[in-house]
Amino acid sequence: MPFAPVNGQNLYYEDSGGRGPAIVFSHGLLMDHTMFAPQVQALQERFRCICWDERGHGRTADPDHCAPFSYYDSADDLAALLKYLGVERAVLVGMSQGGYLSLRCALIHPEVVGALVLIDTQAMLEDPEQMPHHEALLKAWMEHGLSDDMAATVEQVILGSGWSGAAQWKAKWKQATPINLGQSFATLALRDDISPRLAEIKVPALVIHGDKDAAIAPERARAMFKALPHAQWVDVPGAGHAANLTHPEPVNAAVKAFLAELH
Repeated sequence: MPFAPVNGQNLYYEDSGGRGPAIVFSHGLLMDHTMFAPQVQALQERFRCICWDERGHGRTADPDHCAPFSYYDSADDLAALLKYLGVERAVLVGMSQGGYLSLRCALIHPEVVGALVLIDTQAMLEDPEQMPHHEALLKAWMEHGLSDDMAATVEQVILGSGWSGAAQWKAKWKQATPINLGQSFATLALRDDISPRLAEIKVPALVIHGDKDAAIAPERARAMFKALPHAQWVDVPGAGHAANLTHPEPVNAAVKAFLAELH
């Protein structure tokens, strides 16, 4: 299996190869590289598609250890992965947490970023009204494991209601270890608000948001969209938080149109 030994990590990645422009996909909290399978399938004939598992997630995660990290560390990981793969510049596609690290990568490693696709994400902090619910669920999960009822709650927040592929994700969530859960949520809760710095990001950006997103309200993403100097907005009707996974057709169409403008 392909791992990149960078920044003291062993980052798992998958690379479609090819000579087309590079696109790197960064997943959301509790997800992994496979959440972008619909986009890779749609784009790999024309683009070099790179997906990876972030710290504490997927095949990158050590089940017994996860040192404290920030999304700036994750941004450094992304830049180091691109260097490891010989990619000088890429389009960064980030969903939720993947958007947090992609935005920070654009701030601290602007030389590697050709454009941004930001899916169901934001630049500000978590909604303070939601944090107590997150913390209560996390505490119960870490102490007792993920019950079916809690899994259904997480499903509703990330995937929405009645999506046919939910069972495989609930099975993955039940395998998560307390050390990785705890540190990943700490990183989420302790991040900084980068809204004041968005004007520094000069590359083109596409902001895609499900209009039924229960994790990040659309108005929070719209604030980010308005603050980015060169951004476009696309609504995904009926989609929740993981719009690219549950509603791939409109998301893929929007991404293809955006990439066609770039290339």
